[in-house]
Amino acid sequence: METDGRTIVVTGAGRGLGRAISRHLADKGANLALIDLNREDLDQTRQLISQSGGIAASYICDITQEAEVEAVFKDIMADFGAIHALVNNAGITRDGLLVKTEHGKVIKRMSFDQWQQVLDVNLTGTFLCGREAATRMIDNATRGIIINISSLAWSGNVGQSNYSAAKAGIVALTSLWARELARYSIRTGAIAPGGIATDMVMAMPEEARKNLETMIPASRLGTPEEIAQAVSFIVENDYFNGRLLEIDGGLRI
Repeated sequence: METDGRTIVVTGAGRGLGRAISRHLADKGANLALIDLNREDLDQTRQLISQSGGIAASYICDITQEAEVEAVFKDIMADFGAIHALVNNAGITRDGLLVKTEHGKVIKRMSFDQWQQVLDVNLTGTFLCGREAATRMIDNATRGIIINISSLAWSGNVGQSNYSAAKAGIVALTSLWARELARYSIRTGAIAPGGIATDMVMAMPEEARKNLETMIPASRLGTPEEIAQAVSFIVENDYFNGRLLEIDGGLRI
């Protein structure tokens, strides 16, 4: 699918990967519908796109709330007239061991709130936005694509029962949606970033970050722009469907 002139919705667009993806797609001529909960971050992303000559509109939405998701996609349709692509990028972490022990006794457990918050944003949010985007594409006979941002944690990462489960669910949704939506000319794709130099990673203690870098055959962290390039590749390659791209510098070979 050509990027130029297409309307692309990006969730979690206020900062990090979402901002990089949005700016990259805008530079390629896409019209951006930016979704986030943080007004200040969202406005900054929109302003950066506008300053570069791009077209973008911002929308505040809690993607865990069905009514809000339905309303925001209705607003996007009213503003742009069509939705050609969705990038499900919004996500959070609430890390912790399933059980933590000391002297053979359990002293701490992952709380239900830790579990539920991550599942709500990362998995339920992806479901709600994906369902709404597909509905709009089908109702308007629009050829489209849904891209879900997963993580290398989808295969399991210590201290991330909640995050790993959500990101594995995203990979499964990507595969099954490809089968369900193909008859409507809607493709899907997923991306699993490895160690990427986002604000969260750069806030790690320097020693921990350097240890991570030594584990990567590429000998460095990836950049948000490199994930944005992967999104662009999936959008533009019409034969890519239902698959997962792991962008990790060879971290998991």
